[in-house]
Amino acid sequence: MATPRVYRTYLFDLDGTLLDSIELIFSCYRHAASRHLETSPPDQVWRDGLGTPLREQFRAVTRDEALIDEMIATYREYHNDNHDSRVALYPGVEAMLSSLSARSVGLGVVTSKLRKGAERGLKLTGLMPYFDQIVSADEVKRAKPDPEPVHQAMERLGAAPASTIFIGDSPHDIAAGRAAGVATAGVLWGPFDQPTLSDASPTYLLEDPKNILDL
Repeated sequence: MATPRVYRTYLFDLDGTLLDSIELIFSCYRHAASRHLETSPPDQVWRDGLGTPLREQFRAVTRDEALIDEMIATYREYHNDNHDSRVALYPGVEAMLSSLSARSVGLGVVTSKLRKGAERGLKLTGLMPYFDQIVSADEVKRAKPDPEPVHQAMERLGAAPASTIFIGDSPHDIAAGRAAGVATAGVLWGPFDQPTLSDASPTYLLEDPKNILDL
């Protein structure tokens, strides 16, 4: 593990990092695939694209943009109908955010979700008051793994790369953070295992949300 540094800004991915919503997301992909494709891809296809926008996810299974539009609409309808009953916080997340907030650090969310969906999850779980900024996929030209969302979050928060860390569950999060010149942390309570996250070369690997407080 890297030598601890003083971080003044903490940026977080949302799904799979703060919100326990991965099974809902997989269900949405399966539902859209069953309606629009002849065969349903294995979950590994969806897992590989976690952390990227929906359109990029569905381009892994088809290049027909009209079909992708239909799949996105089906995905969002199913997600909307099932969201509130199937989204929860990972244990320890709120206590960790409360402790960080007490340190008067900058807190932001950088997500590949649309703003409306991100705010819905944060409000449902009571996390909205902790965050100073949210950067969503509909607010950038290039989503993760491009560094643009991380750069935008730092600009809004007045943060310097040397004192910023981006915490996420996917290799795409780590790639975005590395390209933005900030420290990165891969979380092992999400859908990706240690070898997969290690291959992305994060600054830290974390086994529990409380580990964030020790950085």
